[in-house]
Amino acid sequence: MGPLHGVPITVKDQFNIKGLNSTLAYVAKAFAPAENDAPLIETLKKLGVIIIAKTNLPQSIMWCETDNPLWGLTTHPEDPNLTPGGSSGGEAAMLSMGASIIGWGTGIGGSIRIPCHMNGLWGLEPSSGRLSYRGVEVTLDGQQHILSAVGPMARSLSSLKLVAKLAIEAEPWAIDPQLPPVPWRDDIFQIMSTRPLVVGAMLDDGMVKIHPPIERAFRDLITKLEAAGHEVVEWDTSLNSSIIDINEQDGYYSADGGEDIRSSVSAGGEPFIPQIQAFVNRGTPISVFEYWQLNKRKIAIQEAYHDMWDNKRSPTGRPVDVLLVPTMPHTAVPRGSCRWTGYTKIFNLLDYTALTFPAGKASKGGDDGGFWEHIPRNKIDA
Repeated sequence: MGPLHGVPITVKDQFNIKGLNSTLAYVAKAFAPAENDAPLIETLKKLGVIIIAKTNLPQSIMWCETDNPLWGLTTHPEDPNLTPGGSSGGEAAMLSMGASIIGWGTGIGGSIRIPCHMNGLWGLEPSSGRLSYRGVEVTLDGQQHILSAVGPMARSLSSLKLVAKLAIEAEPWAIDPQLPPVPWRDDIFQIMSTRPLVVGAMLDDGMVKIHPPIERAFRDLITKLEAAGHEVVEWDTSLNSSIIDINEQDGYYSADGGEDIRSSVSAGGEPFIPQIQAFVNRGTPISVFEYWQLNKRKIAIQEAYHDMWDNKRSPTGRPVDVLLVPTMPHTAVPRGSCRWTGYTKIFNLLDYTALTFPAGKASKGGDDGGFWEHIPRNKIDA
């Protein structure tokens, strides 16, 4: 028996399980069962888990909600008029309902963090290459500019820590050449868990203003951190717009002009869902040289962000240990209205490990009676 003997878990559609389909919600990929388990699935089975289901995702995975012509719509467990987020929305819904103990998702722009945020869950989206992606299907396969990451989702920090630790202690780099041989470093975990931290607080990404319930929870959390003896310093957001420009305005995610998704949808003769149709239509193919220039800009921003963090000091002269950032500018929203993912995409481009955790719940009437004055700062914020 393994340490997770008998624990029921679910995994996102993308993970190859022998004899089951990994569709990415494309009709053309249905009825093509995997011939082998993904290495992570092999590890989980050795640990003793019982995989009870594969879960839904949006067509192509490239959306922050969960809907597709193949499997249909996934709604929020607490209110069917709301979205559970995406792209790991099926996982979040299962966990939120108590249907499984642990979920495994993937994220290329916040696809673990966003649904965990909308469902009050814990979600770990590590840096790419921390956990094995071998045997996990992905849209835009072959691109290397922003890599998708595998991570666990759970209802508690203890569950999340346990499964992450066990997955890393299985030494996945022995079967996946893309992973560096970095063991679970319990000494660092213990040090960070037992001393006061310096927390950089980024209340706003500078592009889209957060809603009052998010601001209330964020400020409450800062108050509690300071009361517990941690230092909180304001974080510089001046580099955010450059990161978002590469992601959004310059089409980093659609450098192929949308061809990967377009060909996958066309192969099955299925309709586009509107949001993916819009994503593909926005795509403009660029030359290899232009692509190289985007990569150079990405590396320059990564270096600038690293230097900014490295030079930041608290009033007592200590370096910043961790950033505190809203996952989304809002709570769970009505179906079809999830738009802004800048708060999460920043850290995918930087390739930083990120954790989403529950910090409160919005009241039905809103934190100020349900209405507040909003003056858009730009067309995205409108």
